[in-house]
Amino acid sequence: MLKKTWVIAAAVLFTSALTTAPATAADTVARPCPQLRLSDNWYGGNAEKIQRVIDERGRCGGHHGTRPVAVFDWDNTVVKNDTSDQTIFWMLRHDKVLQPRGADWRTTSRYMTDEGANALRDACGTDTKPGTPLPTSRNVRCADELLSVRKNAKTTGGAEVFDGTHNHRYMEASYAWVAQLNAGYRPWEARAIAAAARLDALRAPIGATQRVGSHTETAWIRYYPEIKDLIRTLDKAGFETWVVSASPRETAEVWAAGVGVPPSRTIGITSLTTNGRFNGHLAGCGGIADGEDSIMPYIDGKRCFINKTVLGIEGAAQLDPAPEARRQALAGGDATTDITMLGDATGVRIALNRNKDELMCRAYDNADGKWAVNPMFIQPLPALARTYPCSTTAYENADGSHAPVRRADGSVIPDQRDTVHG
Repeated sequence: MLKKTWVIAAAVLFTSALTTAPATAADTVARPCPQLRLSDNWYGGNAEKIQRVIDERGRCGGHHGTRPVAVFDWDNTVVKNDTSDQTIFWMLRHDKVLQPRGADWRTTSRYMTDEGANALRDACGTDTKPGTPLPTSRNVRCADELLSVRKNAKTTGGAEVFDGTHNHRYMEASYAWVAQLNAGYRPWEARAIAAAARLDALRAPIGATQRVGSHTETAWIRYYPEIKDLIRTLDKAGFETWVVSASPRETAEVWAAGVGVPPSRTIGITSLTTNGRFNGHLAGCGGIADGEDSIMPYIDGKRCFINKTVLGIEGAAQLDPAPEARRQALAGGDATTDITMLGDATGVRIALNRNKDELMCRAYDNADGKWAVNPMFIQPLPALARTYPCSTTAYENADGSHAPVRRADGSVIPDQRDTVHG
């Protein structure tokens, strides 16, 4: 009996040793990287190109080390339609735009022209106490003037609202103004407004419209299932996924939660506060101080805030390309505001086609083969009837003038045809 017990015990110990012994390199079987579930919905070979980067860079399949980074624009990249638009529409319909200090609209932007400020003052009046809501649901003229500034950067009479003296590769004054309109609110109040607008936009049927002032405007937004699937796959593969938006940070945070991106990995226009309330000024970057209101996550500004927030680079170097090994492996965008962020990506650059000239010039030229042009997943645009003016005017200079789009070697990109569309 003792001998039999010894034999059984020895067998158990031997088996345990086999199962707990450290695995050698030969014993290790690489775990495959997660796969895109909606790969069939992508255009051409785009899904394969994206999956290859996931397989090569992800912390799966035996790869270890620093988490690779992926960055996405928000509006019309992760969702169809514009979240800032919907937030402004909601504010106008629900009397949430506050009368500025002294009823002086120049206080809402250092770039506002006298013509713009006077038009807003005439339309919205001075009876409403500063810091309290304007009655835009009833005052159609005021709502129309505010809407014209947001959509066209012009008064309803056609005058320029912003003077154009900012660096046009660092910011867009009319985009920044959306964040600056939150002056007087606390951050949590801005998030609550964005959340209410989000709820209405997701409830509205695709194609629904709404009345804003005297205008008929889009009322709906949808998350792209394909981009949600891509972000989920990247997260499972060990990527650090970020949202980098030219919308107010609070708006971007509310929406980004819907794809699992937390506020800690959401970059937007960052408004400064005084005594807990937004004061109408913006955070700086790249050696530009807080409160100068001359940079935001827009074109080269997106690179700056990625380098500052994601990579921890300091000072003026935030405006320069980061070392290649540290840059994002994957990026997605839909407009010229995303071009620098996309160009910095070292693996694949996803361009959703909304016929934006500089973006599509670079994407179709595809000088290094890393671009993946895709139609919008909901209501894609038809083929553009003209060519993109890459060789003449598709590039916007810092002063707002236009020039040819050039490759990294200085050569001019020839005009491009629109070949990837709905």
